[in-house]
Order: sequence, then structure tokens, then C-alpha cells
Amino acid sequence: MVDTSLELSINTLKNYTLAMIKRCREAVDNSINSMINKDLEGAKKVIKEDDEIDTLREYIRDRSIELIALKQPMAKDLRYIYALGNIALDLERIGDYAVNIAQETLKIGDEAYIKELIDIPKSAKICTDMLNDIYKALENEDEDLCYDIAKRDDKIDNLYEQIHVECLEVMNKNSTTINQGVRLLFVGRYLERIGDHSTNVCEKIIYAIKGEMVEIG
Repeated sequence: MVDTSLELSINTLKNYTLAMIKRCREAVDNSINSMINKDLEGAKKVIKEDDEIDTLREYIRDRSIELIALKQPMAKDLRYIYALGNIALDLERIGDYAVNIAQETLKIGDEAYIKELIDIPKSAKICTDMLNDIYKALENEDEDLCYDIAKRDDKIDNLYEQIHVECLEVMNKNSTTINQGVRLLFVGRYLERIGDHSTNVCEKIIYAIKGEMVEIG
């Protein structure tokens, strides 16, 4: 007999995870928009709203433990609960990186950018697209989409290398740009890490669906 109460509980956990993915996507999008537009109040809002992501993470963690302890799920159900709990960890880190970007924006303040922001917005767009599709992949349990999403991380890595090269060139030419140049490098690095954690999420969705531990990339 199917334990419908367990099924409903897992569905609830999944819905909270989907909500967390959505909030992380919004956080990344808002952090980059605040940077591009020098919207310091927007950057502060990203930092403040990170508490909502942390609260979702805590709920998913606690609910996962409760389900395992009280329902004693077997096989696929146990795997699914375990995967969702670990996905929430990666999502929490993505939210933290969005906060880091907002903090760098506040540190740069009203300074004119030392170089045109081209690759950072490109990288951020790939990140937010990955998160949008991660939502769909989990919602629909789409293994193929997970592989497609994870492969995009290479583009983010390449853009980070470009950001690194261009910032170093500017800093080498003018020492007064070093402080901001380092901050832009940090932002590029944070986006690169968001791509890595998004790939981790894809691997864990595949584990939840197929029961296979895969390493993509």
C-alpha cells in the first residue's frame, strides 16, 4: 500500500525546494541589476532578503530529517528526500554569492566603472537561465534537461577567464584601478561559483530521479 501521507510530505518538500530555486534566481538577477545600474538600495535589499532563502533552507533541512525519522522511507523516497536536502545546501550557497555580489556593489558605490561591464552581465544571464531551467528540471523530473543545464557551466568558466584577463590588463596600466578591479574579479568569481553549484544541483536531481551519482563536466 502506498503511504499517501509520505507522498504528500515529499511533494511539500519539493515545492519548498522549487520556491527556494525561484528566490535564488531572483537574488542573482537583482544583485547584478543593482550592480549594473548602481542601485545601492537595491543591493541592500538583496542582502536583507537573503534571510528568506536561509529560512527555506532551514525548513527543508528540518523537514527532511523529520520525514526520515518518522516515516522511515525506503528506496526511491529516501533517495529523493536526501537529494532535496542536499540541493537546498547548494541553493543556500547560491543565495550567499548573490549577497556577496551586492556587497561588492556597495563597496564600489558611485565610482565610475574602470571598464565596461560586458562579460559580467553575460555570465549572470547564463546563471539565471540555468536556475530557471533547474526549476523546470526538478518540477518535471527531466534528466535530459539537467545534462543540458550543467554543460552551460563551461561558458561561465570561459567568461570568468575573460573577466580575469581584462581586469588585470586595466590594473597593470593604472594602479589606481586596483581596488575596484579586484572587486570586479570577485564578482566574476562569485558567478563562476554559482555556475558550479547549479551544476551540483543538476547532478542531485539526476540522483533523485535515477538513483545514479553522476559527475557532469
